[in-house]
Amino acid sequence: MIREIVKIDEELCNGCGDCVPNCHEGALQIIDGKARLISELMCDGLGACLGHCPQGAITIEEREAEDYDEVVVIAQMISAGKATVFAHLIHLQEHGETGFLQQALTYIKSNRDAMPFQISEVHELLHGDKKQETPQVAAGCGCAGSAPQSFDVAGLKMAAAVDEVQSALTQWPVQMHLINPAASYFNGADLLVAADCAGFAYGNFHNDFIKGRKMVIACPKLDQGKDIYIQKLVRLIDDAKVNTITTVIMEVPCCGGLGNMVQTATQMASRKVPVKEVVISIRGEVLSEEWV
Repeated sequence: MIREIVKIDEELCNGCGDCVPNCHEGALQIIDGKARLISELMCDGLGACLGHCPQGAITIEEREAEDYDEVVVIAQMISAGKATVFAHLIHLQEHGETGFLQQALTYIKSNRDAMPFQISEVHELLHGDKKQETPQVAAGCGCAGSAPQSFDVAGLKMAAAVDEVQSALTQWPVQMHLINPAASYFNGADLLVAADCAGFAYGNFHNDFIKGRKMVIACPKLDQGKDIYIQKLVRLIDDAKVNTITTVIMEVPCCGGLGNMVQTATQMASRKVPVKEVVISIRGEVLSEEWV
């Protein structure tokens, strides 16, 4: 498929780091004095970092991109050196991409003689207390709200009181501009596409709608770049192969735009996926619930 992705001109880059905190996905780090894209998986190609490079070293290129292949990525990354590879492995570990991490480790072990490091160093990096010793790796964007991650609600603290409701959210981020359709936790998932206000209006939103689903949220009235939302939804349908889509919107007219975006995406996608639309009243009642 054709998609947009960050391209860094290392000759222009002076390692100032201004781009790093402006990468919503945390895909950029300063390593060995240069900005590096440590994970193509986490780069959505939106270019939030572009205006923050004083040297003009960062551009967006549009190119043919196969389905994300961790083996190809890690193989190409070896030439960038130990620090870049280690930063990538940490990135996968911290964002819960265990499947991709295992593929990377399998490749490294199978090609250990060609690695610019020892296998024991990788073990210490991921399982020991050595992460802070990775050379010349700058911190990511530092925003926990934009770092992709998947987690198990079974491991969260259980409700202490009868009237305390446990969160059913199992992934982060959720805002449509921040989510990456290539994140593995979307693969084969039941998808919830919710209007921003719906979670505040409907009292049992977690149990009735989030539970058992991966969620994305958007506001069809206030958000900019809604064409990007449609593109991401198409990728979730065709590439992540989501199983079903449940759209939860409010009864106000502008909210219908979210349902229209989902419908447009399903028409553009090559796969067919069942879509249910739920409409919530401003008083928090379910007004309608039907497959569309």
